[in-house]
Amino acid sequence: MSGVEAPNFMTQDDKNDLIRRYAAGDISWSSLQEKGLENFADVLAGLGDLGLRQPVAPMTGPNVEARERACALVRKLLIEQAKP
Repeated sequence: MSGVEAPNFMTQDDKNDLIRRYAAGDISWSSLQEKGLENFADVLAGLGDLGLRQPVAPMTGPNVEARERACALVRKLLIEQAKP
């Protein structure tokens, strides 16, 4: 895998397991940091190496309306861009 930095006692399999758990939404970014995976770019690279995607936050909480407006705007822009 492409250089996910972590303490020396952590094996590559341990790092991959943490990254898989992060992708599945089982653990948070702050949990990864606590366990020694402190560079988010390395975590993103690890996700790519494992063929995984970054988890998406659930559409709950106080920012739902703002997130929905942003999604609608992006959708609209993509549709406009795709028009000939």
